[in-house]
Amino acid sequence: MQQPEYALRPVGRVESPLKRRRDAPKQADEGAPEAWLVFEPAVAEGLRGLRAGMEVLVLTWLDRARRDVLEVRPRGEPDRPLTGVFGTRSPDRPNPLGLHRVEIAEIEGLRVRVRRLEALDGTPVVDVKPVLGRFDER
Repeated sequence: MQQPEYALRPVGRVESPLKRRRDAPKQADEGAPEAWLVFEPAVAEGLRGLRAGMEVLVLTWLDRARRDVLEVRPRGEPDRPLTGVFGTRSPDRPNPLGLHRVEIAEIEGLRVRVRRLEALDGTPVVDVKPVLGRFDER
C-alpha cells in the first residue's frame, strides 16, 4: 500500500537579520531578534484579526535542515548522550517543521513584525495560529 503524499504550500517568508544557521540562537529566549513575516497576496484575508501585542505560533519549514537525521546530541554538545530527534528541538529531522511562539509587534499590510523569532532569513512560513488564552477568552 502506497503512503499518501502531503503538500505544504508556504503562505509567506521570513525576513530576518539571521542569515546563516550558526548565527541563530538555539531557542528564541537566547537572543532571537525581531523579524518580519512577509505574506503572499493570495492569503491577505487570512491576516484579518491579527493585531499588535498578540501572541501567535508561527509554523515554518526549516528548508536548510537535514531530513535524514534521527539522533542528535542535544544543543550540539558532544558530552551529551545521543537522543532521538523527537525528544529534542533539533531543526534536523524527517519533517523539519519549526514551531515558534512570537509576539506581534506591528502589522503593515502583508508584513507582520514579530519579536523573538530564531528562524533564518528566507525561511518559508507554513502557517500562523493564535496562542489560546483561558477558555472564557476563546
